[in-house]
Amino acid sequence: MTDTVIHIALALIFPPLLLGVIGKTKAAFAGRAGAPYLQPYYDLFKLIRKGSVFSETTTWVFRAGPLVTLAAIMAAILLVPFGRHDAPVSFSGDLILFAYLFGLARFFTAIAALDTGSSFEGMGAAREVTFSCLAEPTLFFALITLARMTKSLTLSAVLTQLTPAAWLGAGASMLLLVGALFITLLAENSRIPFDDPNTHLELTMVHEVMVLDHSGPAFGVILYGAALKLFILGAVFVNVALPISTGNALADWGIFIIEMVSLAVAIGVVESVMARLRLLRIPQLLVGATILSAFAMLLVLR
Repeated sequence: MTDTVIHIALALIFPPLLLGVIGKTKAAFAGRAGAPYLQPYYDLFKLIRKGSVFSETTTWVFRAGPLVTLAAIMAAILLVPFGRHDAPVSFSGDLILFAYLFGLARFFTAIAALDTGSSFEGMGAAREVTFSCLAEPTLFFALITLARMTKSLTLSAVLTQLTPAAWLGAGASMLLLVGALFITLLAENSRIPFDDPNTHLELTMVHEVMVLDHSGPAFGVILYGAALKLFILGAVFVNVALPISTGNALADWGIFIIEMVSLAVAIGVVESVMARLRLLRIPQLLVGATILSAFAMLLVLR
């Protein structure tokens, strides 16, 4: 029961801090002080206090989009184990539900953008679903590979049964999976080199252009959902890349938090040393990630 409470509390409170760590890391590379670590929390509170403006061309789809997206991501929170602790909800085949919950969130984000009737938002939605079609096979291949290695179809078992011994017995497959999952993590969260969350050029934006018409609390819900998504996919990544367990519940929670902060720093470093890719290069990198995860699956099946 205690682990469940910590799991939910950590998932609801901690994600915006990752964005603050990324921002601080990028500021350090640029030689600036940067915004405070808690700036994402301040932004969310400010947006909640504001009013919302809705275009006359929009329908209930536009209003429901952020809420359904957030609900789907929160449902996914219950399926993902944090650290070496089982998820609150676990059943055979839940890893398939996990993947499709993100698909549901993306679908409502895209149709909410299309509901505005804006050509810019339609362009962003088209890019988003195109890139997601290339990123989702990587996630599925990775889950299949991990399920084969752990001989389980339960997401909790797949991620918590991994140990450092897995790197000794299947190091090549694990290395390929880590590379593929990190690329997918950046792509799914619209981070550099796939997208720039701070850009204001509609012609080059992917995710941000889809939410141009949202404002106030609705926009706050979108930003919070994006932070949750980064946290969840980051948890999957660190469980695979650093399957460290001490046997002590509190120590494992502490290690998990340190791993997540380290991941945020790594993302900040990547965004500081790389430029955004040209749109024509993005599909090539995503296909490359799929190939990496497919090779990892073949090595394990062999």
